[in-house]
Amino acid sequence: MSYTSIIIGFVLTFLLTLITTPLIIYIAKKLGYVDRPNDRKKHNGDIPLLGGLAIIIPIIGGLLYFQPEHYSLLAISIGAVLIIASGIADDILNLKPVTKLLVQVTAAVVVLSSGIMIEKVTVPFLGSVDIGLFGYVLTVLWIVGITNAMNLIDGLDGLATGTAGIAFVSVFVMAVGDGAILVVTLSTVFIAALSAFLIFNFYPAKIFLGDTGSLFIGYSLAVISMLGLFKNVTVFTFIVPIVLLTIPIFDTLFAIVRRAMNKQHIMTADRMHIHYVLLEMGLGHRKTVLLIYLFSAFFGLTAIVFTNATTILSLFIMMGVLIVLHILAELTGVVYNGKQPVVNSIKRLFQYK
Repeated sequence: MSYTSIIIGFVLTFLLTLITTPLIIYIAKKLGYVDRPNDRKKHNGDIPLLGGLAIIIPIIGGLLYFQPEHYSLLAISIGAVLIIASGIADDILNLKPVTKLLVQVTAAVVVLSSGIMIEKVTVPFLGSVDIGLFGYVLTVLWIVGITNAMNLIDGLDGLATGTAGIAFVSVFVMAVGDGAILVVTLSTVFIAALSAFLIFNFYPAKIFLGDTGSLFIGYSLAVISMLGLFKNVTVFTFIVPIVLLTIPIFDTLFAIVRRAMNKQHIMTADRMHIHYVLLEMGLGHRKTVLLIYLFSAFFGLTAIVFTNATTILSLFIMMGVLIVLHILAELTGVVYNGKQPVVNSIKRLFQYK
């Protein structure tokens, strides 16, 4: 595939998104599919939902241009349709969490049935390790987990859109290096659609992704990462996609741990997600989102470095990642009973300067 065709596909998808998004905004308002402010949602006025359709339609257009070929594309498409349908239904009817979970598991099983699965991981000093039957379970957990993680991080204007866009850029760079044409193609249309949609979705948002968009993006990130990142034969193979998606993955894990510590139901909503915490610290909406973009870019760059790093360099990078994760854990209240010794030390250091 030439660079020219990649550029044409990008521009085509980008322009289609610029055209489609205002139409979806108009239709959503006319039909009353809007998100209204409440105790947890502080946006001004009714904001149109179904923004996911504003990226899904252009992505389909971009793929029609590229016409990618792969034995699993039919299964991936069927899974995507299931995810999109459940997202639209949830945006309109508010589906029960268990219903959405069943649909996500079904979509994951459909993908798994096509032969796409996590079969082995490469770890330092051990080499490539075949994980056998556990690969089936891990594949479903990966797809369902990333799908929901992206949905949970969609709490501020432009947050999920930008974070996902950064992740897809990182995947694109790694795919180009590996010569993974399918992943390059898929990443290109997602980067284009998300970039154009962010113009309407960044604070103050004119349209929200809704579950239609966030679930579809999460599902797509999970599947595309399996097509590319798990196929590498470098050290820390399994760590690469996890590092790439650190923010949504660990924000979700921290939420589960936090609710378990507080003896709350796992699905109980709270305002202790990383974006809400930063917002409460007084950063403001824009600065909070931009800071998380910076975190995401850091982890994306780290994942790229991982793909070509030596074992020793990988270990040093992992130490840096763990330090950042500890800071995030303190901010979200899952360690030290809510105390923040490292965060407070950093604050004092900057205040001193």
